[in-house]
Amino acid sequence: MRNARDAGTGTGVGAAFGTFGELLQGVLPEKDGDFLVTLPVARWTMATFRQESASGELEVWPPHKSKALRLARMIEELAPERARSARGGTLTVSSVIPEGKGLASSSADLVATARAVGRALGIAMPPAHIERLLARIEPTDGVLYPGIVAFHHRSVRLRAVLGSLPAMAVVGVDEGGSVDTVDFNRIPKPFTAADRRAYADLLARLTDAVRGRNLVEVGRVATRSAQMNQHLCHKGLFDPMLVVCREVGGLGVAVGHSGTTLGVLLDATDRAYTRRVTEAAQACSELAGAVTVYRTLSFGTGVGGQQACSTAPAAGERAL
Repeated sequence: MRNARDAGTGTGVGAAFGTFGELLQGVLPEKDGDFLVTLPVARWTMATFRQESASGELEVWPPHKSKALRLARMIEELAPERARSARGGTLTVSSVIPEGKGLASSSADLVATARAVGRALGIAMPPAHIERLLARIEPTDGVLYPGIVAFHHRSVRLRAVLGSLPAMAVVGVDEGGSVDTVDFNRIPKPFTAADRRAYADLLARLTDAVRGRNLVEVGRVATRSAQMNQHLCHKGLFDPMLVVCREVGGLGVAVGHSGTTLGVLLDATDRAYTRRVTEAAQACSELAGAVTVYRTLSFGTGVGGQQACSTAPAAGERAL
């Protein structure tokens, strides 16, 4: 799995974006039907890996990033003997994505780590290879792919790349506490056959909406998915946020299906955007106190048909 363009420099840096919950999450009629559709936002994890440490072992900072350390060890085992360091290695994970909120913080940590360690050791890390590694650790969001994707998070595999959307803002609030993704995915999901067919219909609608860049329909699907998720991960602020959305002329409400966040979706290209975002932030602050406005990421076609992110890391969010 050597990268011909990088034989290993001893130091590597990787990055991955987070998401604001999901546009859609549920279970399809098929086997291995658990899936989600990502909503990439301009929040980032950066990872740096250096082939030396004070102890001579692999270390991670901050120390609680144990999953990232486990992944680094797995990748080091793939390296040729001459690429390994007798001095150990230091992995530093720096993130502005809150943990346990449904914003893909853990997934972003792991994807950034895979990219950083792979570059340091000269091991190619295409998405399919990262998927296989992450499947051994935990359910994972589709943040290793640019754009909006449908992703089987429990089996960690891509279903489809749906595309990109015009810029949106998410006026987000946090109900407090945290949700462990691994524990949440162990909860039995009592979806009926009718529920599964409904999710298949929502996925088809969302696929068409993304390809048609139809933000109004995207908002409708996101809101319906959030409603259907209430019996799995209840949000006490969901109904009040629906009221705010209607009052400010928002597109819909998106949630962290396995988290504590809710947000009103707004079209950032709308002429009335400044008024709408101000009114939404004020109303949300009255409901929940602190409010954060996230910007979604838009992706364009780059070299070789690959999608490239049009927004730089750490840009596009502000706390109110």
